[in-house]
Amino acid sequence: MVPSNSPDAALSGPALTQAVEAALAWWRDAGVDGDWIDTPQDWLAKVQPGAAQKTGKPKLPEPEPVRALAGGPDQWPADLGNFADWWLTHEELAPAGARRVAPAGPQDPPLMVVVPMPEADDRETLLSGPAGRLLDGFLGAAGLSRAHVYCAAALPARITAPDWAALAAGGLGDVLLHHIGLVRPARLILFGQTGISTLLGNALPNSPTNLQLINHGGASEAMPEVPAMGAYDLEAIVARPTLKAGLWSRWLDWVPA
Repeated sequence: MVPSNSPDAALSGPALTQAVEAALAWWRDAGVDGDWIDTPQDWLAKVQPGAAQKTGKPKLPEPEPVRALAGGPDQWPADLGNFADWWLTHEELAPAGARRVAPAGPQDPPLMVVVPMPEADDRETLLSGPAGRLLDGFLGAAGLSRAHVYCAAALPARITAPDWAALAAGGLGDVLLHHIGLVRPARLILFGQTGISTLLGNALPNSPTNLQLINHGGASEAMPEVPAMGAYDLEAIVARPTLKAGLWSRWLDWVPA
């Protein structure tokens, strides 16, 4: 036990803390505000490669390769006769449990119509509701009918607020191009151009002076490109009948007299 009158006892507890603080204050008043060492340092020395590697950013893992949708083009139907069944059944093309609707129409038609997705009330037949009736009226005025036109949707089933960019990145745009190549239409109307053009990776301005040629990826060497016209969604035209005049005017400017 340390006697109460020893020097060590005087520097214990609060007294020791005060002594240390007083010493530090004295050195601060003397202008010493850093820690010093006697060993010289070479501030201009080059950093060794090993040291740079240790302090550099960690290497990020390589991104995983994108998996081809439904096995990729080599696994997709090579003829139109098998496409509809594949479209209705392959699990990667639509959410589980979603009601799918098949495309319909002849091969090599004068016109192929593509809409973003089936109507809300579609069951067995694509475009069986108000949008379909509007299309039938348009085709009749153009001297055509459903019997002569191939009708398809860019999506097998109706979904809420589709993310077209994500669907394109997932490969569904390539499926649509493959589908167009199997149909081999003379002309193509894309109703709902904003979503479908995003899916196809190109812009289709709503103007008859800026029509596009759709390259369907060479599914048919005899017809590598299809003249295409973008238009408002049929459901939007149903809601705003004043858009009918613009659609008809564009059609007349597009087709030969």
